[in-house]
Amino acid sequence: MIPTRETAEKLLIEAEQCNPGPWGNHSRVAAHCAEKIAERCDDLDSDKAYILGLLHDIGRKFGIKHLKHVSDGYSYMMSLGYDEVARICLTHSFHDQTTEGYIGNFDTTEEELKMIQDNLKTVVMDDYDRLIQLCDAISGGEGVMDIEERMGDVKRRYGSYSQEKWDNNLRLKEYFEKKMGEDLYIAVEKDTFRP
Repeated sequence: MIPTRETAEKLLIEAEQCNPGPWGNHSRVAAHCAEKIAERCDDLDSDKAYILGLLHDIGRKFGIKHLKHVSDGYSYMMSLGYDEVARICLTHSFHDQTTEGYIGNFDTTEEELKMIQDNLKTVVMDDYDRLIQLCDAISGGEGVMDIEERMGDVKRRYGSYSQEKWDNNLRLKEYFEKKMGEDLYIAVEKDTFRP
């Protein structure tokens, strides 16, 4: 289950009031990108893609966190009955479905870490999981970024970015470009869209 578009937008605004920051506009950019890509893919629902993109980082509502934003977002969305959004809160950070390559601090409790790891093991990733991973990798707070520029920015801020995750994001770009039959940056209006 997922919320309506209107409810998702309200949830993000409420979350930003609890923890203001560029993550809110990053989420809006991810939502825009997800919607635009999904519109060009026969087997994806653009409204669903928008909502999942908008709420992928909703765990940031609870403060400035690293890995904990994943468990917070998952738990929060599950508590509201939005299991599909909870899943995206979980999968958007883990291309290989393990926490080993996570970029950032492990600031969860042991129980929260185990919950993330246990749930990741059971997920069968689909194109919505992959789509939000891609959109996360091209979305800045001020607009759409070149994927390598964005990954470089994350690497500078956190001190590392695994080559495997880097390569996976480039594969996702190629995968969705082939699926759309269009250049990614044209599809997502890279040069003109602003949140």
